[in-house]
Amino acid sequence: MDDPTEQSQWRALHQLLARMDGEIGRVYTDRDIQGLKPSWVIELLRLHVRGPMTITELAESVGRTHSALSQKVAAMRTAGLVQTETGPDARAKVVALTPKAQELAGLLAAEWRATEAAIAELEAELPYPMTQVVRDIEERLAQKSFYQRVTEKLAE
Repeated sequence: MDDPTEQSQWRALHQLLARMDGEIGRVYTDRDIQGLKPSWVIELLRLHVRGPMTITELAESVGRTHSALSQKVAAMRTAGLVQTETGPDARAKVVALTPKAQELAGLLAAEWRATEAAIAELEAELPYPMTQVVRDIEERLAQKSFYQRVTEKLAE
């Protein structure tokens, strides 16, 4: 049997995004920030601006599932960036920033803005911007979902 993973339409995109995240991680390393992952910044900034939220509220605010956010919150708690406590409903956990994360919030907001500006600059250099590619893909998937496309290919 041939290894189907030898061919991948999206590998280059995944590698590009990982490389860009790695370079953002270097910004944190340059500033001696330990244990922070670029993929956590949206949640940390959201908590900084809006205050403590339940995992469900935070997940909804960033467009993630409760399960995915619960795992991310556990990792951020281990890194000392968030703390959790039981919410008004005993089943819910309220997530809040730690003092360590509060101190980082200004830098994280500045890095977010700088990253967005760098992406805008990069897009201006391209004949077909990445954000347009995403919008075009979303339009096509609204017409025919990715699930439908995959299951059709499996049926062939």
